[in-house]
Amino acid sequence: MEMAPEFGTAEVTALSAGVVKRATRLADGRDLIYYDDAGSTLPAERSIDARTLDPRPDTATMRQDVLTGDWITFATKRQTRVMMPSADADPLAPQSPTNPSEVPSRYDVAVFENRSPSFGPALAEATGAAPEAVAPPRGLDDLEEIGLERTRTSVGRCEVVCFSPEHAGSFGTQSVTRARTVIEAWADRTAALSALPGIEQVFPFENRGEAIGVTLPHPHGQIYAYPYVTPRTQRLRESIARTGADLFDRILAAEQRSERVVLQGEHWTAFVPFAARWPLEVQLLPHRHVPDFSALSDAERDELAPLYLRLLRGVDALYETPTAYIAAWHQAPVRVGRDEIRMRLELTSPRRAADKLKFLAGSESAMSAWTAEILPEDAAARLRDAIASVPAPTA
Repeated sequence: MEMAPEFGTAEVTALSAGVVKRATRLADGRDLIYYDDAGSTLPAERSIDARTLDPRPDTATMRQDVLTGDWITFATKRQTRVMMPSADADPLAPQSPTNPSEVPSRYDVAVFENRSPSFGPALAEATGAAPEAVAPPRGLDDLEEIGLERTRTSVGRCEVVCFSPEHAGSFGTQSVTRARTVIEAWADRTAALSALPGIEQVFPFENRGEAIGVTLPHPHGQIYAYPYVTPRTQRLRESIARTGADLFDRILAAEQRSERVVLQGEHWTAFVPFAARWPLEVQLLPHRHVPDFSALSDAERDELAPLYLRLLRGVDALYETPTAYIAAWHQAPVRVGRDEIRMRLELTSPRRAADKLKFLAGSESAMSAWTAEILPEDAAARLRDAIASVPAPTA
């Protein structure tokens, strides 16, 4: 006879837009947070995670590339992660008697700590590592020094954001209500992760499609909380220092005057950037200076949900089959550049035709010297037509 599920307590918090947050833990101590849609029909109770799990793996190690100063994480445990499972073995689906997945209960949106993270806890007792094996970064000054064979523990956090309990889909296949719940989760997690010791930057993103390297078809994204300021953001800070603190105001004004705008609302503008590298590349920028999701107003979050869905569905309308992409939400670092660096989406895809991909060969990969095959103005015109062809998202 099948056992009835055992229910546990959760810390409940009311968020904006009617979203309810329920925080609990998995069997090995990792955080699990449910975000219920406004008007959700789910019961308040959540099943406990009754699995017997192995101890959490040792936190990965970073090594510094002395030629660039970049830090490279070696997360060897990720070699064993699940690759494209069937629906009955989906690790992001709600648990069932035959599928001991990562999420014990039915959910609307769920966020949990990655079981095979690139960045993990600092304390040895959290991972079972020997104390001498844990050498966390000692602040930004420590990480910005350059020397031979420098190593640090990859202290930080990696979380999985499940957009839906369904096995297949993406952010763009969700309802407006569900998109708004995910945006609330991004904002809540950005604030929480930014407050953790040693975190310098928080990065929500979605990888979509096998051409990008996706290993799970389940509609989901991830959030990385880094112990350093990422190389892309460091280069951005250098550009701002050379051109002025109002750089994003000037970029937005220039793009809004151009023929590269693809979608515009009261609070957001989406455009193909002037010097787009990829065959498909779109940036989505808020009209006022906002460093990260947690600083967005309710009005900005409310408009973002349907506008972002229109953009993603337009991307999928370009061809007869869905387009693989990376949706990267760049946010200002936790402690530096917050008055100058504006949050933005960078959506990129290597798809340059229905049956062709752009591969990063010698010049792009080895020298970061790009050659683009499609003019941004032409790409914007095609995307505008595709967006106009799709119905408006529904609640």
